[in-house]
Amino acid sequence: MEISWSDFEKVEMRVGTIIHVADFPEARKPAFKLEIDFGTSLGIKKSSAQITSLYSIEELVGKQIIAVVNFPKKQIGTFMSECLVLGAVGGKDVTLLQPGIPVENGLKIL
Repeated sequence: MEISWSDFEKVEMRVGTIIHVADFPEARKPAFKLEIDFGTSLGIKKSSAQITSLYSIEELVGKQIIAVVNFPKKQIGTFMSECLVLGAVGGKDVTLLQPGIPVENGLKIL
């Protein structure tokens, strides 16, 4: 399905740094609870991510990622997700999308 450029512009993708990670045992599928710093304009947002097969809590803290930040909040079990972390999905494995070099938190993806 083809979309227009104006449709694409409605999706706000930003770079953020994961600052806190916790297990999410209440999730139906294995997941982590993330707190992500998107800089001064957006602040800190929470997300859940099914990325436990490729990443540990320790290696996620400090990692820059890309997320959609303008979806409505979504209740996931006992947790309120405020953004959608983006990744390449291969079966049960999700590889996080991230900038090739460190950049300022909050930068917009075009």
